[in-house]
Amino acid sequence: MSIVAAVFVALAAFLHVYIFLMESIWWTRPATWKRFGVASQADADATRPMAYNQGFYNLFLAGGAVIGLLLFFGGQSPAGTALVLFSTGSMVLAATVLTTTGPGYRRAALTQGTLPLIGFVLFLLG
Repeated sequence: MSIVAAVFVALAAFLHVYIFLMESIWWTRPATWKRFGVASQADADATRPMAYNQGFYNLFLAGGAVIGLLLFFGGQSPAGTALVLFSTGSMVLAATVLTTTGPGYRRAALTQGTLPLIGFVLFLLG
């Protein structure tokens, strides 16, 4: 069971790294800011510092999940499990908060929260 759980946790981490890239590196590209519902290049430029900061939160959550997996499979099972559960739990809670932003964010919240939720539950059960 832990292998299946680890796959979902790893996928959640990769997704959050991708979100980091979009928010912190590619934010001012039209394809990226349009995906986030930003109205114009000027708005993307104005919100760039906020997106840059927000992207790093996603990167840190991904890093926690990856380090947790490395600890878990490297013989530090309790520490690894705790870090995986904290990181994926935080991802799920962030996605839950995203749903309160408005109905237009539900799909993004589902995308952002589904993989870590599955990984969290499977790690908890495993």
